[in-house]
Amino acid sequence: MEKVNDMKVIVCGPIAYGNIEEIRMIQKILEKEGYNVIDQFKLTEMDYSSIEDFRDRREVAERIVKNDLMFIDECDILVALCDRPSFGTAIETFYAKMHGKIVIVLSGKPQPSPWPIAFADTIVKSLDELKLVLSNYIR
Repeated sequence: MEKVNDMKVIVCGPIAYGNIEEIRMIQKILEKEGYNVIDQFKLTEMDYSSIEDFRDRREVAERIVKNDLMFIDECDILVALCDRPSFGTAIETFYAKMHGKIVIVLSGKPQPSPWPIAFADTIVKSLDELKLVLSNYIR
């Protein structure tokens, strides 16, 4: 499909415990819809979903964080998957907001934390709502 326009969207969310597949699924759906999606995992070494403990892997952790922040700098819109708590998603959302990015929180479950809501420009509860909101921002 032809790209909708040059605005770039990044999907961020919890990586551990197999959750990276949800991010990849949403990336693929948005790409099929014609959105310009940034894939922060395009380098194999940036998929850290198999690492269970970073305490003795500081250099790897720093590389991953630098990579993620670089891609957030490049995006126009950050979609934050907030059904599960995540240190990374929280900081990515904060960083994006502080750098003038549009933040869309996708949370299909009740959200017990005020933090993602306070930093969101828009909150959606489903993938269909996400696609509708993105079409309003981008088209």
